[in-house]
Amino acid sequence: MRLSMLLALVRPVGPVVIGVSLGFTLSLLSSGWGEEPCSQSRDGAGIRGRKPSSLAAAPGGQSQSQRQEFQPRIVPYKAATGKNPGKKTVRSRYISTELGIRERLLVAVLTSKSTLNTLAVAVNRTIGHHIDKVLYFTGTRSRKIPHGMYIVTHGDERPIWNMYQTVKYIFEHYSGEYDWFYFIQDNSYTESDRIKGLVNHLSINTDLYMGRPEEFIGGETEGRYCHGGFGYLLSRSLLIKLQPHLESCRNDILSARPDEWLGRCIIDYVSVNCVSDYEGRHYRFFQLLDDVELEKEEAEEFRNAVTVHPVLDPVLMYRLHKRYTELELHNTYLEIEQLQDEIRNVSGLTAEGEKASSWPIGINPPFQPRTRFEVLRWDYFTEDQVFSCVDGSPKCELHGIDKNDVSNIIETAVEELNKRYRPTLHLRKEQLLNGYRRFDPTRGMEYTLDLQLEVMTQKGHSRSITKRVHLVRPLSNVEIIPMPYVTEATRVHIILPLSLHEREQAIRFIELYALNALENNENAILTLLFIYDPFEAQRVSQNDIFSSVKSKIMDCERKYPETKIPWISVKTDSPCQLKIMDIISKKHPVDTLFFVAGINMEVNFEFLNRCRMNTINQWQVFFPIHFQEFNPTIAYHNQPPPLTIDLLKDSGHFDRDFFDAACFYNSDYMAARGKMASDVLENEEILETLDLYEMFVQYSNLHVFRAVEPALRQKYRQKMCSPRASEEIYHRCVQSNLQALGSRSQLAMLLFEQEQGNST
Repeated sequence: MRLSMLLALVRPVGPVVIGVSLGFTLSLLSSGWGEEPCSQSRDGAGIRGRKPSSLAAAPGGQSQSQRQEFQPRIVPYKAATGKNPGKKTVRSRYISTELGIRERLLVAVLTSKSTLNTLAVAVNRTIGHHIDKVLYFTGTRSRKIPHGMYIVTHGDERPIWNMYQTVKYIFEHYSGEYDWFYFIQDNSYTESDRIKGLVNHLSINTDLYMGRPEEFIGGETEGRYCHGGFGYLLSRSLLIKLQPHLESCRNDILSARPDEWLGRCIIDYVSVNCVSDYEGRHYRFFQLLDDVELEKEEAEEFRNAVTVHPVLDPVLMYRLHKRYTELELHNTYLEIEQLQDEIRNVSGLTAEGEKASSWPIGINPPFQPRTRFEVLRWDYFTEDQVFSCVDGSPKCELHGIDKNDVSNIIETAVEELNKRYRPTLHLRKEQLLNGYRRFDPTRGMEYTLDLQLEVMTQKGHSRSITKRVHLVRPLSNVEIIPMPYVTEATRVHIILPLSLHEREQAIRFIELYALNALENNENAILTLLFIYDPFEAQRVSQNDIFSSVKSKIMDCERKYPETKIPWISVKTDSPCQLKIMDIISKKHPVDTLFFVAGINMEVNFEFLNRCRMNTINQWQVFFPIHFQEFNPTIAYHNQPPPLTIDLLKDSGHFDRDFFDAACFYNSDYMAARGKMASDVLENEEILETLDLYEMFVQYSNLHVFRAVEPALRQKYRQKMCSPRASEEIYHRCVQSNLQALGSRSQLAMLLFEQEQGNST
């Protein structure tokens, strides 16, 4: 036993000792023993140390590595003067331009005047959604131009001239933006995913001319060109080498076919032939015959084809697209099954076994809470009711998308059970006993269902069983939605409605507006709306209730002569948002950007920019969630409140129950208001029961964007809740007032002090 332990200790040390000894020996041999004294190295003549093998000695005994040593050069900044104007550094708008990063593929479709509105439209509908850039080249344009297509007209129907102009146009406009250029005729179908997959696996630095090779008929040109009907790929490097010779090709080469003319030009001046195979990648094609049945075609050439030619009917183009979409979907399902099998096999080799793989396979594992506050809540539901409501009620009816969601998962569960078990399972009338669901942010919506099923035996008898099933509706891939272009130069019209009880706060609002907007020359206009009840409106000439506010406006206009603060007087006994906006909308152009503000809000430059960027005409309206400060007597009990309040949980909260602040364009308001005109004729009280948020949700197809806004703050004030509003709006107003009092800990401490005071 002692011997075995000793050997175990000695064996690992032996190789280490041998390696160290060998290293010392090699270092001594490489250094040499005949070095001169250090004093002689000053002249550079006696250096005999080992030099790098890749560098030769430079004249004077100095090595090339020493002679070419990089020395950084600092260029000081010199301010621009009259004699020495500063040089302005021009930077690219996009970092991809500065780094030389190009897009992968551009598709050029060759069409004609007669087929532009038929076959070209069919091509656009089959590949336009899959490829980012598709151009259509024609000789002369027809009177009716298809919508959504980028058409380039050359002005001449000659085929060779059109091909010459097409190649020239692509080089002049897109040679610096794309790596590959794919040319196709409008009577050919292209499988978009396969052509993109082909170019993604090809080197961009090669001179490649790829398609279906064809032999030249007659002439002295030797080689093969690419048939235009089946499409062909041109690399960017090949196009750059071809460009100087295009003029010579147009004048010297005679041909009846444009694809043959281009092939002769490439072979004569660049010496590149058309190929169908390159670097293990194949350009596959299929020639369509009249007797081919697409739904039954199973040939390998058809299933793997990148392009199909000829396609002489738009309907046939759509049938081809449907058939290839089905094939791609089938292949995708097969790949998913293969990946799942591989995950199972790999998981079985781990220490945890098959438990190491999450369920379902390929979906993220469930969220693991780190504290009890992060535990996800399960919501109980039945087929008709859910026992956790948004408004806090213990039970509410299932409707809308939630109702469809429950019905869909029950149908899916029964369908999967029927696939797995035989005989077939059938639901009874009371099919769902219990249902639970929760949203997991890492994987999606999870469901647990207790289903009561009726099993039909082979003898025709039935019996009842209960099954518990688990389902997951995984999150789909996050996509970037393209949005229209917006600018920060848009003028914002701030609308501030004022009632009798808001006069003092209005003076403070005008002072902050002057400080934040007028002092900084902000592109905004404040419009005040004075709301009089019928009694006060009759006494305006004797006693104007808003005289103090109007005098403040006059003082502000005298201090800032270039600005005006307009105001409008309204007489009504039932003020509401829609009636107020009807008056404002008629007095402004349709392209006006409105921001309906609250009396205690602090409007600054940062928020106004966010209002401009988040409000998109005919696309999106913006309802910001402001930061509501708590009641200072509760939040800062027995202590003075600070001068500036930070965004902390003890100083306020983001009020999700407040919907009065809104940013929208006048044209969008007019469109939504016009859609509800018929409902107003039937019931005029709807104007008082709805607010702007409800109107845009119910009567417009716009995106209603709702997000927290840290730059928009509001001082504490008890809001007046209108009893004429709808029950939901009134409940939101009351809830907003209650939550603005203070945090739970602050309210609990206040109650604790009151109880102690009562007990003493």
